Amino acid sequence: MLAIITSSLTLISATNWRKECSRKITTHHQISTTLNTVAENLSKLMSKLSKRGPHRVMVGNLDYVGLPGKLYTPSEGKQLPAIAFGHDWLKDVKAYHAALRHFASWGIVVVAPNTEKNFNPNHRGFASDLETCLQIATGVKLGNGNVSVAPGRLGLVGHGMGGGAAVLAAAGRPNVGAVVAAYPSSVTPSAEAAAASVTAPGLILGTGEYAVLDFGNPAAIAAKWKGEVAYREITGADQSALAHDPVAKLLTGQGTKANVREKVCGLITGFLLATLGSDKKYQGFTAANAYAKNPVPFRHTADVVSFTGSKLLEKADFAQTSST
Repeated sequence: MLAIITSSLTLISATNWRKECSRKITTHHQISTTLNTVAENLSKLMSKLSKRGPHRVMVGNLDYVGLPGKLYTPSEGKQLPAIAFGHDWLKDVKAYHAALRHFASWGIVVVAPNTEKNFNPNHRGFASDLETCLQIATGVKLGNGNVSVAPGRLGLVGHGMGGGAAVLAAAGRPNVGAVVAAYPSSVTPSAEAAAASVTAPGLILGTGEYAVLDFGNPAAIAAKWKGEVAYREITGADQSALAHDPVAKLLTGQGTKANVREKVCGLITGFLLATLGSDKKYQGFTAANAYAKNPVPFRHTADVVSFTGSKLLEKADFAQTSST
């Protein structure tokens, strides 16, 4: 029943879908080969960025602007980068408190709408709320007046349903500097179709194995992406990676260990600092073929694997076939 409600993509045959994507995949593979001749090892920087950043964080409500939601900002800073963050299906934004506070601690303003939490959400409406959040970031007084956002350093980040909505919001918007879709679910209109109009650099996170609660095809979104894109998988991370939801864990038996969630936050933070923060030491996080290895033998921490070219196409095609 859940898969029927949350999945509304129009499916086409695997053969036709492969033909549609193959030229695009080849182009991305050529780009990644040109820009990154050596695969980037993100292990050391991820270890750093997985920990809380140097900024003290302030948390506020969006009620004063007429939109339910939360605002996370560093205690001070001028011309900072900002993101609008979209939650997953049936999730409350408070389930993301740790993740959103983490981003803000690294100097990133976060505006998160707490809308479309009902059983049958309006995905296009949620995408519009994310767009509104970007306007709030640049047009409203933040903090005690000692925090400001640079209009040219705006991004969209989402998890599950919010990941799909972030892609919808980014389509055809040249002022968006980065997009992160973490384990994106199927949305209406199709996020896969919308990805073909997204020119901003993208980071797509997917699961390494078939997951019962994974209703989307993240690899297919990466395959359709118009701009530069990186598709990655983190060992031990799945659809539950970002939200801390004890009730959902109790009902489904699924949950993510804190250290894995920290790794996911670190990977996203590095990408945002590289694209919106323009910090050159984090440029490896934009590399299509970046990876991270477990630095401690026999310790349960997350590894990162990237897929490009034909391997990405095969993964996208497998997910497409599995959903039919």
